[in-house]
Amino acid sequence: MTNPKDKLLDAALDHVPFDGWSAATFDAAVRDSEVDATVARAVCPRGAIDLAVACHLRGDTQMLERLKAQDLGAMRFRDRIAAAVRIRLEVITDKEVIRRSSALFALPQYLADGAKLIWGTCDHIWDALGDTSDDVNWYTKRATLSGVYSATVLYWLGDTSDGHADTWEFLDRRIDNVMQIEKAKAQVRDSPTLSKLMAGPNWVMSHIKAPTRFPKGDLPGSWTSPRR
Repeated sequence: MTNPKDKLLDAALDHVPFDGWSAATFDAAVRDSEVDATVARAVCPRGAIDLAVACHLRGDTQMLERLKAQDLGAMRFRDRIAAAVRIRLEVITDKEVIRRSSALFALPQYLADGAKLIWGTCDHIWDALGDTSDDVNWYTKRATLSGVYSATVLYWLGDTSDGHADTWEFLDRRIDNVMQIEKAKAQVRDSPTLSKLMAGPNWVMSHIKAPTRFPKGDLPGSWTSPRR
């Protein structure tokens, strides 16, 4: 039996390019999907906003399915990341739907939703690529990739090159920028002077743990010992 939210989303996608993620789109999706209006409101309390979130999550699921079928073992790790981001964009069948989503999640009242979705996508990518970090690197990896992913999506939306070749080159450049940052961090660690200056911050960061291995409180992450 098809999930009612999936039925609503399938119906809504025909209307989003014209009406955006709006009340008109949601009403049309209810009508076209023949989902009972009460059920529709129960599974999507915010109407089309919840369908926009579901659309993004569906893309994440499709990306993960394709990643599982890929043989990335022979690639450099930075190339695996680039491949994952590329796959995430390639599963999108209608660029205008994503354009409308980007406009929606740029609104102040939905910024938190958009940020959470992008973070979730990047978290899926790192997990799929076998990331085992359980310290502050868990956060920095996802935060950095979130920046790369967001910038690449915006570039991709305006890219008219054949096969989006310009986008993939842009993505490679952004990842190269990140690798340069990692190289600079390594140089700081190896420098006797700079490493001493960073001793305090590094001690603090060494006590930050990823939320996947320790119970979470009101904020993401935790400390290795209870705060008094």
